Amino acid sequence: MPHLAEPGKTRIGWIGTGVMGAAMCGHLLKAGYQAVVFNRTKSKAEVLLAMGAEWTDSPKAVAEAADIVFSIVGFPHDVREVILGDRGALAGCKPGNIIVDMTTSEPALAVAIAEKAAERGVASLDAPVTGGDVGAREARLSIMVGGDRAAYEAVLPCLQVMGKTVVYQGGPGRGQHTKMANQILIASTMVAVCEGLLYAYRAGLDLNQVLESVASGSAGSWSLSNLGPRIISNRFEPGFFVEHFIKDMGIALAEAKRMGLCLPGLALAHQLYLSLAACGHAKDGTHALELALARMADIDWVHRSE
Repeated sequence: MPHLAEPGKTRIGWIGTGVMGAAMCGHLLKAGYQAVVFNRTKSKAEVLLAMGAEWTDSPKAVAEAADIVFSIVGFPHDVREVILGDRGALAGCKPGNIIVDMTTSEPALAVAIAEKAAERGVASLDAPVTGGDVGAREARLSIMVGGDRAAYEAVLPCLQVMGKTVVYQGGPGRGQHTKMANQILIASTMVAVCEGLLYAYRAGLDLNQVLESVASGSAGSWSLSNLGPRIISNRFEPGFFVEHFIKDMGIALAEAKRMGLCLPGLALAHQLYLSLAACGHAKDGTHALELALARMADIDWVHRSE
């Protein structure tokens, strides 16, 4: 039975200090956990190092110094490298350690990690999150967890520091499957948000007044309330990267195909986002979809009010 995580006693490792990871690890440091960190670009970990985290030179070294290892990286191939690679976290784990991958990744990969970890006496969890950069900064993430139940109970105090909603979904891979359902819901919603604002603009309406009217009604959504104002004010910096959303939709479409599901709304959103990335917006936030839809209507969205 893994030991319950406890500030001042449990030593955590953190791999991946990007837009989400740095904020999430920061909350654990503020809660009193000691942390060792690794990121491919050290400069992105400087804020955590200033807070007292220790630097290591590989995911393996992170695991060697930690009881619980968290990772949140970009793509499934990154997950394989930082967890299953020769210098990955699993190679540095001791029996009784726990690996928690918080990357949105492939359900089958989560199962494979769980199986390989079990061979070494290590528990693993797939625990992807939703809530974007704002949720990460404000510790209001929703965390969907699959994997070993005892490991989940042991890590729960850490997860509750980072998130507002933490739900155990079942065995290995089920956290990732839940995240796929989440991304499918977001995909078509984001298309609708952008189309609604585009229509309002072409109709000559004041977009902020439209948002005030509709956001609190049945058309309201997290995307509309949080990303709508960014779209209106031309702030397309990433809370969640377009390229990562394309990756997520690709995983969901592959899983849907495997299960014999037809998801035309998701397929359409995927194509629209591929178009957006092809126009140079892969590193922008997902709400930059407005730019692709506006281009189809021959509208220069960014300069529309000049």
